[in-house]
Amino acid sequence: MESRTRLPDPSAEELAHAGQLRERIVPAIAAAGGQLSFETFMDLALFAPGLGYYVAGARKFGRDGDFVTAPEISTLFGASLARQCAEVLARTGGSIIEFGGGTGRLAASLLAELARAAALPAAYYIVELSPELRERQQQTLRDLAPGVVKCVHWLHDAPATPVHGVVIANEVLDSLPVRVFERQGGRTLERGVGLDAQAQLQWVHWPADPTLMAAVERCFDSAPPPAAYVSEINARQSVWLADLPRFLRKGVALLVDYGDPRHERYHASRDAGSLRCYWRHRVHDNPLLYPGLQDITASVDFTAVGEDALAAGFEVLGFASQANFLLACGIEDLLQAQLADAAAHARLALEARILLLPSEMGTRCKVIALGRDYAHPLRGFGPRNEKHRL
Repeated sequence: MESRTRLPDPSAEELAHAGQLRERIVPAIAAAGGQLSFETFMDLALFAPGLGYYVAGARKFGRDGDFVTAPEISTLFGASLARQCAEVLARTGGSIIEFGGGTGRLAASLLAELARAAALPAAYYIVELSPELRERQQQTLRDLAPGVVKCVHWLHDAPATPVHGVVIANEVLDSLPVRVFERQGGRTLERGVGLDAQAQLQWVHWPADPTLMAAVERCFDSAPPPAAYVSEINARQSVWLADLPRFLRKGVALLVDYGDPRHERYHASRDAGSLRCYWRHRVHDNPLLYPGLQDITASVDFTAVGEDALAAGFEVLGFASQANFLLACGIEDLLQAQLADAAAHARLALEARILLLPSEMGTRCKVIALGRDYAHPLRGFGPRNEKHRL
């Protein structure tokens, strides 16, 4: 789904948008003494009010956007996930909360499968900050799942009381702003953003503070970090997970994202970091290009997710590749159910390959299940629960 070919040129309108955001970033650099942390830059690039990538009005998901997520690829993803949700809801009752609903296709396919199984939640909440995406989600649900729209509600923050049920976060953690560190000549430096002689954005670096140095040391399990190395620390992930009890009182949180356990995420061979930028279905590694127009992500350290979850009062119930999780949830049965319609079956079979193959999303994406007051097996992790790898 990715290409490293030449990037398309932005339109004049898009360049004007990036210029407006740059007019906010440059004063922030000046206010920071000429060197802005990358975490702050990424926060502005993605979430600056009215201009950041995720809150401005440009299309982001699907063929007309910059990238395609699993729910956009196939309804099989949401339908498979629905089976895991149904199992949890049968024990907890209650609701489902989805963070960052994209175009609404995950909610539509998941709720359609739950309706078919007579297992609809009491309510389905979508936590969405973007007004444009909220409108797209509402339209998608009206078009694809009109029978279940009445149970869907939108939130800007946590519900009045934490729910019993399920929390879903698909490709949320990888979009949280990160700090970037660099090992150089045995020293740990922090990478940030400054301006060159022509007032263009450029990388700058300075000695890492004690907090960043301690976080880097944890990444390498007390072994000396490589002498030359660049990577990222997601400090906001712990904040996000610490806030999760405001959303879920009893049940399971299912987090799906690109990433690996710590010993793989920070392997010595991965010395160039994991920052990825998506623009018109091309992927590249220059996050300083076109601020506000492109997505910026970094791979998830799932060991840190487990540690932060434990600190927040959750238990790690399961960890698996996306392929193993979907297979355990019965994606093959859902595919076989379409055999009577040859065209639909052929289309879904191609979509399933993208979701399952190691060369596509099958092993690059992982699923972690976090339980709160929930002590039951989960079907999605039964055959291949790999939480020991964390």
